[in-house]
Amino acid sequence: MAPRLWRLPGHLGSEADRATFRTLHTASLMTGALRTGLSADSAERSVRHLRSLLSAPAVAVTDTECLLAWDGVGAVHREHAGALAGRGVADGGTTVVKHREFGCGDVSCPIRAVVVSPLIVEERLVGTMQVFTAGTPAGLVRATTEVAGWVSGQLELAELDGSRSRLMEAEVRALRAQISPHFVYNALNAIASFVRTDPDRARDLLLDFADFTRYSFRRHGEYTTLEEELRCIERYLVLEQARFGDRLRVTLRIAPEVLPVTVPVLSLQPLVENAVRHGLADQPGGGRITILAEDNDREAVISVEDDGAGEDPERVRRALAGDASMDSIGLGNVDERLRTAFGDDYGLVVETAPGAGTRVVVRVPKFAAGVRP
Repeated sequence: MAPRLWRLPGHLGSEADRATFRTLHTASLMTGALRTGLSADSAERSVRHLRSLLSAPAVAVTDTECLLAWDGVGAVHREHAGALAGRGVADGGTTVVKHREFGCGDVSCPIRAVVVSPLIVEERLVGTMQVFTAGTPAGLVRATTEVAGWVSGQLELAELDGSRSRLMEAEVRALRAQISPHFVYNALNAIASFVRTDPDRARDLLLDFADFTRYSFRRHGEYTTLEEELRCIERYLVLEQARFGDRLRVTLRIAPEVLPVTVPVLSLQPLVENAVRHGLADQPGGGRITILAEDNDREAVISVEDDGAGEDPERVRRALAGDASMDSIGLGNVDERLRTAFGDDYGLVVETAPGAGTRVVVRVPKFAAGVRP
């Protein structure tokens, strides 16, 4: 029996389906701009799409006082946008203003009314969206209100992104303040010990110290690549080996595939510093630190392990919870930043017990939306 052939319908279905697709596509074109917050640039990049979405003669976007962007006919009314914004701010809801109240004196003007809808972020009125129209059908008023609500939602997400960025930057600053006193003092002492006996090595260590501090205190961005973070760790370990000598033994096994993966700045170095400070520093024979970075399908799995003294799991739990009384360098800070960046599934996993050493495992997705160096 011959196979039955099916004729597929149009790939976008009915006209209603196509209209829905066009609406979603237009909205998607604005999302990137609006997620940067309300500004002249984001308004300019969005206003044409807003007018297309509402099929209006003209659309304006303002802050609470001034025009930010305009698209459409009747440009003479641009000068009225600021006053209309003030009126929208005062009313606090969607308002319809007739042409005679802001008229240009041209009886043939295609603009006969404007619908002014507020843009609200976290209960604060930050601006208005103004739809200039030849009439005021109820459907347009409702549509303007809904679209302004959607724009407000995107602006609120931008505000949340900004809050998250400010919080993460504050956490990195706190971590830097916590790490630097321990490390800088010991590193400079180690370098000083070689100034007379081995000047060449002292010079090389100074360069390593400069590279380490340049990376640790850099101000450009919350994220870096795993390769850059590992390079920082390498500099750190060189300086610590100058201090501990043969007591500190290091094994690194890094899969090249995971080097471009994005991680928060200083998310791994504190784990290595903890391994040195708590795992090995008080061990008469020193010990070994093993750093592995492996490719695991959609994730990179990084582990930092030492064969030192180990720790009481309850103390580790308290450190991860942010207990400042725990003598641990940034465990809670790193755990919180990983969860903020990638979600609660990506916090630190710590395996330890007294006398059994410590292993800290970090899983990082190879791709996460909005996370990039």
